[in-house]
Amino acid sequence: MTQKVDAIYTGGVLKPRRQLHLKDNERVRLTVETIDEPQTDREAAIARLNTGVADMHFYLLGPLPPREELHNRA
Repeated sequence: MTQKVDAIYTGGVLKPRRQLHLKDNERVRLTVETIDEPQTDREAAIARLNTGVADMHFYLLGPLPPREELHNRA
C-alpha cells in the first residue's frame, strides 16, 4: 500500500501531519522530498501568475456573438 503524507522534521524525528495506516513494527520505505515553498513565496507566485494572465488580455473586445453564429462556426 502506498501513502503520500506531508511530515515535519523536528528533533531528529519525522512527524507525519496525519494518521498513517500502518501496523506496529511494519517496515516501510521513505522517499523524502523537501517542500521549499513557504507561504509568502506561494503568494508572490500567484500574484505574478495573475498579473501575467491579466496582461494576456483574454477577453472579448465587443458584444458576444449570438448562439447561432457560434454553432455555425463548427
